Amino acid sequence: MNRFFNLNTYFKLLLLIISAMVFFIVLYISLYLYGVRGEEDFYKTTVSRYDIEVKSLFKLNSRTLAATIIDVTFWDDLVEFTKTEDIKWYNKYISNEFESYDADFVGVYNLEGKQISKTISSKISGADFIPKSLLAALYKSKLKTFYVKIPEGVVEVYGATIHPSNDSKKNKTLPSGYFFIARLLDQSFFEGLGTISSSYVNLAPANYKIKAQDDIITVGLELKDWNEKVVNKLIFKRPFNLNYSKTKEVLFVVVLASIVCILIFIYYTKKWVYNPIEQIRKILEIGDTNSINELKKFKGEFVTISDLFEENRNQRIQLEIAKLKAEESDNLKSSFLANLSHEIRTPMNAIIGYSDLLSDNGLDDKEKRKYLKIIKSSGTNLVAIIEDLIEMSKIDARQIAPNYKSLDLDKCINDLYNSIKITIPKEKNIEFYIVDNLEHLHTNILSDEIKLKQIIVNLVTNALKFTDEGFVSFGYTIYEEKGIIEFTVEDSGKGIDDNHLKVIFERFRRLEDNTSKETNGLGLGLCITKAYVEMLGGEIFVKSKIGFGSSFTFTLPLKLDAAIKESKENKLVKITRNVNGKTILIAEDNTINFLLLKKIVESKGHFVIRAINGQEAIALCVENLDIDLVFMDIKMPILNGFQSFEQIKALKPNLPVIAQTACSSFEDKDKIIQCGFSDYITKPFDKQKVYEVLDIAFNTESIDIL
Repeated sequence: MNRFFNLNTYFKLLLLIISAMVFFIVLYISLYLYGVRGEEDFYKTTVSRYDIEVKSLFKLNSRTLAATIIDVTFWDDLVEFTKTEDIKWYNKYISNEFESYDADFVGVYNLEGKQISKTISSKISGADFIPKSLLAALYKSKLKTFYVKIPEGVVEVYGATIHPSNDSKKNKTLPSGYFFIARLLDQSFFEGLGTISSSYVNLAPANYKIKAQDDIITVGLELKDWNEKVVNKLIFKRPFNLNYSKTKEVLFVVVLASIVCILIFIYYTKKWVYNPIEQIRKILEIGDTNSINELKKFKGEFVTISDLFEENRNQRIQLEIAKLKAEESDNLKSSFLANLSHEIRTPMNAIIGYSDLLSDNGLDDKEKRKYLKIIKSSGTNLVAIIEDLIEMSKIDARQIAPNYKSLDLDKCINDLYNSIKITIPKEKNIEFYIVDNLEHLHTNILSDEIKLKQIIVNLVTNALKFTDEGFVSFGYTIYEEKGIIEFTVEDSGKGIDDNHLKVIFERFRRLEDNTSKETNGLGLGLCITKAYVEMLGGEIFVKSKIGFGSSFTFTLPLKLDAAIKESKENKLVKITRNVNGKTILIAEDNTINFLLLKKIVESKGHFVIRAINGQEAIALCVENLDIDLVFMDIKMPILNGFQSFEQIKALKPNLPVIAQTACSSFEDKDKIIQCGFSDYITKPFDKQKVYEVLDIAFNTESIDIL
């Protein structure tokens, strides 16, 4: 015992495992021997019961013949027939009832052994197979059952002596003759017997020996003639489902599995002591990722340790990802700033450079006009870049929300067509048209008109930019069953390659074409368009092929304005009056902007006065009754443009007030109109736009004709 305790842990475990193995082997041998003994006993019992069952079923199957032979041989008329041999009586009472006997042969013999009459089925030939030597024995025994082998097979025969009905025990009178009934044991007999016994039944030779089988039990019935000599054997076979060989196999598998488990236990006993510590060493020394996964396979505290290692590793990975993202963000920021710097400096270079050239007194008027045209074009491009940046910033800051209103879609499409058509350069050979919609709406829809127009304008102007000849078209289709409106803008321009199609709606993406003129802008137009479409609950798609043009399609939910009511349409008749010399108040805190607008207004022959803030503008309107129109800057000190407008309108409701603003988004413009301003102009000032609003305010009056 002391030697056992002095062993190291590994050998202690090994000794215990070997002891367990010996125990399992002894247990298996005991179970095996017990199983063999039980199998033998159970098999014998099953065969014995099966033999009894078969004999009972066979006897039951022969009950009809046995009952018939007993019933017929106690019959006074049959006794009389043995004397008279009246064939008519036989045919009427015996032959006609032959089928009900379930037999293949019926015969009547006298005491001398002569066959008086017989009836046979088609299964048996006419030969007499009743042995004459049997009659003497039958005379004594009164009833016999035996089997006879004939060419057609084996025949089961029942024979009995004939007596009057008052001699039920056949001991009062002498026999009057012999009556035989028989049936052929053919294939149909075997099948019927097999069905009722759930067995396979066949006929075997007399010397057939039954062999024991593991999965089948077999019993045999000896078919003997009247001398007790075996003629044939009737063999019954039935599956033996309770197979003890399976039990042996299971025991063998159990023992084999036990041995394997013991070997595995030996293997893992060693591993669970050494390997986990080895994996921890690898993790700590070299940071091996596979070692963390291996350590997870061990249960207990090693799972917690591996989770801690993995958490530490994930934190390290997240830090690396964050570092990469920060570097990528810096790169994108640098790229964007470089692109932004280029896009801003390009028009600024033209503005400053050509402004510097204009200071040269040696320039003729033609060159000056050329330089001024370039300066104006560059300024317009610079404003477009700034507006895109502001719009994208608003989208990112979620400062833009849909403003759903009733909208006449057909009128909106026609207005866009007319406003865009006049901007197409004459040198471009482009057919610009609206695709006819077969199903026109008979009512207004609910949508954000400003954003819808901006989406279509962005897509159409983009198509015009990249189409030098061919066509540009746009239109819409109603799908009431889907509840959507599908807008399509198509062109026959250069097309877009697959690489650009994948990223066309991303920020700062522009199509570069070395064979054509350079495209300007920051590449935000389609990104803003996609943001607006999604904001309105729709989707946008593009299909294109190089050399065959492009097709942009976007969908919006179909929302009909159920509240729209028909009303009389007011017709506006414009009466033109030539008016000049008006007094105009310009409320503007920036001197440069004031001087520019003052110069434009004075060029139309009007007199200008200035207010440098909103409060001063109100005071001048109160003091100076000659003021005919106000240009109101929206963003001013003390009181802004909206606050000043409210007070001026309260004092002089009929005084036209024109808003001037640096905010150029559709939302800002819509807010100005909703507040009640007569009109608006945006910075930088467009001289023609200023002239237009002045003409509308002074030169034209609108008279409603109902």
